[in-house]
Amino acid sequence: MTSKEPGKTTSRIDIAHTALRRAILEQALEPGTKLPEDTIGSGFDMSRTLAREVLAKLQVDGLVDIKRGRSARVARPSLSEAMDIFHLRRTLEGEVVRLIIERWSRDMASELNAHIHEEEIAAKAGKGHVSIRLAGEFHIKLSEMAGSPLLAKFVNETVNRCSLILSLYGRPHSPECAVSEHRALFDAFETGNLGAAISLMDKHIGSVEERAMISEDADEKPDLLDVIGLYSDEENTAA
Repeated sequence: MTSKEPGKTTSRIDIAHTALRRAILEQALEPGTKLPEDTIGSGFDMSRTLAREVLAKLQVDGLVDIKRGRSARVARPSLSEAMDIFHLRRTLEGEVVRLIIERWSRDMASELNAHIHEEEIAAKAGKGHVSIRLAGEFHIKLSEMAGSPLLAKFVNETVNRCSLILSLYGRPHSPECAVSEHRALFDAFETGNLGAAISLMDKHIGSVEERAMISEDADEKPDLLDVIGLYSDEENTAA
C-alpha cells in the first residue's frame, strides 16, 4: 500500500494542475483571481503542501504569480508586458516553424491533424472557451514537436501569457479564424514550404496581437470553489 502512495500523490497533483490550467486558459478564472492554498487544498482534497506544489507548477507555466507572504494569483500581465511578449513570441515561433519543416513526419502530421480536428469540433459546437484553450495548445504542441525542450518551455510560457493578455484586453475570439489559420499552417508543413509557413505564422500571431485591446467588461467574478468543483470533476472523470 505504501509503495503506491507516491503515485497517488503525483496523480492528485497532476489532476489539480490540469484542472486549474484549463480553468485559467478557458477564462473561468480571471487574471488577478486569488488562489489561496487552503481553498485549493479544500477543493481538490489535498494538503496545503500539495496545493503549494500545484501552484508552483502553474507558476512555471506562466499562469500564476506567487509573491512572498501573499496568496498566489492568476497572473495579470500589463499592457507594456503584452508588447514584449508578442514580440518575443514571433521570434520563438519563427524558430519553431523552421524546426518543424526540418523534422516533419507522418506521425507529426497525424497528431497535429487530430488536434486541429478537435478545434473544429469545439468551434462547431459553439464552445468558445474550449476553443480559446485549444488554440493556444496548438502552438504549444508545435513547440514540443520541434525537438528542443528549452524552446518548448519558453513557448509554453509565452503562449500562456498571451492567453492571459487576451483574457484581460482582447476582443472576442473567433474560433473559425483560428482553425482556418492553423489548417493553412498544416498545409504549409505538408508541402515543406518554409517561406509560406513562416509568413503564415507571423500573420497569425499578428492577428492575435491585434485583438489585444482594453476591454470594458465587468462581469461578476465566479466563486473559486465552484470553478474548482466543475473542473476537478471533469479531470477526475477523464483520469
